[in-house]
Amino acid sequence: YKANWRKPQGKMSSIEGKEDHPVIHVSWDDANAYAKWANKRLPTEAEWEWAAKGGIEENEYPWGQEGVLEGGPKANSWEGNFPYRNTLRDQFFYTAPVASFEPNRFGLYDMAGNVWEWCSDWYHYEYYNMVANDFSKNPKGPSNSYDPMEPYSPKKVIRGGSFLCNDSYCSGFRNSMRMKSTADSSSLHTGFRTVMD
Repeated sequence: YKANWRKPQGKMSSIEGKEDHPVIHVSWDDANAYAKWANKRLPTEAEWEWAAKGGIEENEYPWGQEGVLEGGPKANSWEGNFPYRNTLRDQFFYTAPVASFEPNRFGLYDMAGNVWEWCSDWYHYEYYNMVANDFSKNPKGPSNSYDPMEPYSPKKVIRGGSFLCNDSYCSGFRNSMRMKSTADSSSLHTGFRTVMD
């Protein structure tokens, strides 16, 4: 298949005409190296969730409380019977150009849908219990990874859902939804955003 960030759908593809789409097929290692090169960093999991909520603590989604399939399209997601049929209600089968949907109250685009986004933190299945009594403004993530399904495979956190998420099996659009992947993995539906101190 030979897919990479320059050839996101294999050796015969290119990023020509996709300059305003999120970068994909970038591992955590690559995203972290780019962030350091750009004098930035990947957000912590707590920072990512705070930014997604847009200043409204009770927001279930970056746009509010309404489910992703209620009302008009709010994010690039899979609408229809996954994996057989995408109705394209949001007009996109793969990635969408950044800012194709309304921003949240902080003016941030695509905090849900389009592509999963790498966070700096290690994945630990007990994360919320670990930070429950940390009343700092930016709780730090765990010092090591633990996934009981694959205990010997250290993983990093990804957030936000992607164009492959459908509410019937993956509510990746919820601000609290977490996924994980090994730091050396990349995929067609995982990218990143950077932050600055």
